[in-house]
Amino acid sequence: MQFPAEWETARINKYSQGFTKPGPRDFVGLAPLVTPESLSLYNFTLSHNFSLIIAYHTQGETIYWKFLNYLPPNSYEIGRQFSSVSGYTLENTPYASGFAGYKDWFIQNYNLPGYTIEVGRGENPLPISQFQDIYNKNLGILVLGMIL
Repeated sequence: MQFPAEWETARINKYSQGFTKPGPRDFVGLAPLVTPESLSLYNFTLSHNFSLIIAYHTQGETIYWKFLNYLPPNSYEIGRQFSSVSGYTLENTPYASGFAGYKDWFIQNYNLPGYTIEVGRGENPLPISQFQDIYNKNLGILVLGMIL
């Protein structure tokens, strides 16, 4: 959540929810790309020619496919395929959770499909007992993602 895609909106949203300092979730940082891991992923993406990206999160068995009004070619159709093979629902990102994500930046920057896959149910950290179910539901997404 430190990517330069409406980062300021993410900061306003998350700070208003009380996420104002580093913690286990939802802190957007003091500015975009200030953590080494965000900057590394950003630079890695800039140096490759990806046709789509998949970002993995936990919480909800949902696939988020859209950022604002950007509609990269085939993004909805690919999302429906991912939904079909996983059983996860395909949804728009809720406003309070949107902005400044890797998927958001990728879609905005490249006008190519990007997805955030929310796996599992419950609170973080998810129990290891969910691993096999998560793996089974996501194998098809990963295979399709490689060939599309």
